Amino acid sequence: MNSDWDKLKHLFKRQEVPAKTTLLQEGQISRTMFFIEKGCLRTWVNNDGKDITTQFFFEGDRVASIESFRTKQPSLYSIESLEPCILQTISQQDFQSALQNLPEIKKELEEHLFRRLLHTQKLFYSYLKNNHLQRYQELIVEHPHIIQRIPQHYIASYLGVTTVHLSRIKGKIAREKK
Repeated sequence: MNSDWDKLKHLFKRQEVPAKTTLLQEGQISRTMFFIEKGCLRTWVNNDGKDITTQFFFEGDRVASIESFRTKQPSLYSIESLEPCILQTISQQDFQSALQNLPEIKKELEEHLFRRLLHTQKLFYSYLKNNHLQRYQELIVEHPHIIQRIPQHYIASYLGVTTVHLSRIKGKIAREKK
């Protein structure tokens, strides 16, 4: 956290969670923002009993169902730990108060939301324009840490393919390199 966030340090609570911990369930109202000190979180939606990963978050990232956090409406997705995590958490009430008292934090939040919007738009257009192979290659180039840290079935879910299809894609890439 930077110096502006340091002004809020007294409002944060340290939380350690094991892997596979649901921090927010789709349909619940988000009342906590998570700052990842160590570990990895993912967001996902339920589609007829099948979970579809929508995003991954790592050390230094802030995570909340921000739409729910700000509007007090039910979350559109779940948040889950993929690895054991050390998180710093802040409540919705404390965060809202901080936004009013610290305009720098509000500006940083706006920038964060803009970056998230750009990421979501890029992902959306990639789904429209690119095939599965192209999306995987894009992931390798733009986010190699995801390939290194995330289990294959979550990557497959994120790309919208089965794990078998992802194995075929990886095999094709390996053959092309030879």
